[in-house]
Amino acid sequence: MATWLIDGCTPSPFSCSFLVEWVFTRAFVTFCGGSLRVVMGTVDFGPYALTERRIARLTLVLGGIASAGGCFLFSIRVGAGVLIGALLAWVNFRWLKSALDAVARAATAQVEPSKTRVPLASLFGLIGRYFLIAVSVYVIFVFFRIPVLSMLVGLCALGAATIGASLYEVFQSWD
Repeated sequence: MATWLIDGCTPSPFSCSFLVEWVFTRAFVTFCGGSLRVVMGTVDFGPYALTERRIARLTLVLGGIASAGGCFLFSIRVGAGVLIGALLAWVNFRWLKSALDAVARAATAQVEPSKTRVPLASLFGLIGRYFLIAVSVYVIFVFFRIPVLSMLVGLCALGAATIGASLYEVFQSWD
């Protein structure tokens, strides 16, 4: 991971902000009269990778629990729809993660940020996942008569897993 530093700027409360460093680097260089240099450093992504794995696992676990509840309270079709939605949410998350990792690698590997070339497969991964979900939901609804609402509830498993993992991180940091 590359860290962008701006020479010639005086430190400010915003100089350490990821948003300022990553998005507004060009503006800072222009206004501060400094020069842009890339310093390769090591960043510990261990905690983030752990949280990503926790979100992926929780998506499947919460989808499975909600699916069992849907089967018990409503019908097998509702339970199957919730499970299918949770599986689609998990595939969506994995595909998004790999596409964003490829974009980040491409952006940090190239010295000139204005001429960064994003791999075409990454762009397909970012956009194609929506197409995959839409086509999958349509085909499953038409051919297997699984309720669309139950699949949408299953897709919400990713949001619930993200909230759960975030709350876990917040409460774990209090210790």
